[in-house]
Amino acid sequence: MEIWFPQGSAVTIYELKANDGAACRVVPDPRPKWVTYGSSITHCVRSLSPARTWPAAVARARGLNLTCLGYGGQAHLETLAAMMIRDLPADLITLKLGINTINGSLNQRTFYPAVTGMVRLIREKHPATPIVLISPITYPPNEIIPNVVGMTMQLMRAEIERAYHNLIELGDQHLYHLNGLELFDEALLDRYSDDQCHPKGEGQLVMAERFIERVLDRLPERGL
Repeated sequence: MEIWFPQGSAVTIYELKANDGAACRVVPDPRPKWVTYGSSITHCVRSLSPARTWPAAVARARGLNLTCLGYGGQAHLETLAAMMIRDLPADLITLKLGINTINGSLNQRTFYPAVTGMVRLIREKHPATPIVLISPITYPPNEIIPNVVGMTMQLMRAEIERAYHNLIELGDQHLYHLNGLELFDEALLDRYSDDQCHPKGEGQLVMAERFIERVLDRLPERGL
């Protein structure tokens, strides 16, 4: 039995027990471990249910053991988040980066090294684990209009791709990249969002399908 806790509220577990004298035990879980990191778009509070967030839908469709590190309002490429991901067991790591830094936390000078540093830090304990860098999905308010520190979504995508290519040149043979517009573009956002940013429940299922097609099905590693 697997329990999907509500993604829109805090949950504290005080006790877990079986009634009528039944016994519970932890069983081995052979599924590949997938760790995904991102913002509220990965947090998915607008999902139709906890099991139908886009990461949960992907995990169930492909038989993955999911650790979802989606943080609403966060995901500013924090060093502590990179250290946590580094220390987790993982057969696949996906990093959906950038969109919340449009609030001004990183500028062009600091954004690129933050992307590079996050990957290099995770690589300390995951030298051969597939890591996929995913740039932001569409965000019309700042696609071409600079924020207070001069960043745009287009510039973020370019800087993430630049970090990817440079890390490949430095010898990272297990790093991959996806332009976030392949995952969710403006046409999909117009159809499946009420706020020009977050996919609604139905849109998250579309996002899950596209993630499988454009990320998992393109990985050379088998079993993911």
